[in-house]
Amino acid sequence: MELTEIIKEQYGLSRFPEKTSEAMAYVPFQPDNAPTYSPMQGFASGTMYPSLNKPFYGGKCGAHSD
Repeated sequence: MELTEIIKEQYGLSRFPEKTSEAMAYVPFQPDNAPTYSPMQGFASGTMYPSLNKPFYGGKCGAHSD
């Protein structure tokens, strides 16, 4: 028996709540004096704030380059 099945059987808990949202984003408030990109850099980055610039590298993250 898998751990998730044991937990559900003993405690009545499932892996996910009955009602879940597809996605939930969290964006922190930026202070009034937060550094910003130029309009062109902001457009290219998808954000005006360098602290929110989190590029997605897909398969490159954690992949071994042999």
